[in-house]
Amino acid sequence: MVPDGYRFSRVFDTRWNDNDVYGHLNNTTHYAAMDTTITSWLIETAGLRSTADAAMAVVVSSSCTYLASVSFPESLLVGLRAGRIGTTSVTWELGLYAESTGSLVATGQFVHVFVDSATQRPVPIPLAVRDAIEAQLVVSAC
Repeated sequence: MVPDGYRFSRVFDTRWNDNDVYGHLNNTTHYAAMDTTITSWLIETAGLRSTADAAMAVVVSSSCTYLASVSFPESLLVGLRAGRIGTTSVTWELGLYAESTGSLVATGQFVHVFVDSATQRPVPIPLAVRDAIEAQLVVSAC
């Protein structure tokens, strides 16, 4: 199931060692869930191959707003959509939900800049990736 307002989702299973001393998921787990969701979509759907392509996506900014506590063994359902799409960058918007209840527990944002694999200088988003983002992850305003 894809959460309302998102175009793609992925389940992220948590592990016992993801809980922190306070008994809830450590904040790094939320970031891992978001990064894994984005990267999975880029590889599986957009066809980006970080080791073989001339361009790669690097994170230049990320944030997470925590709304509710969850803990193992709760799985996270991570919704993904595209926000701003620039010439060389894309802003990903994410919603993290407790899979068992559907409750929103966090929201996040990652900004990827596409760079040349050899020079590490910004390059335009590869056309196939841009086309996939625009076709599958842009939520149109109604």
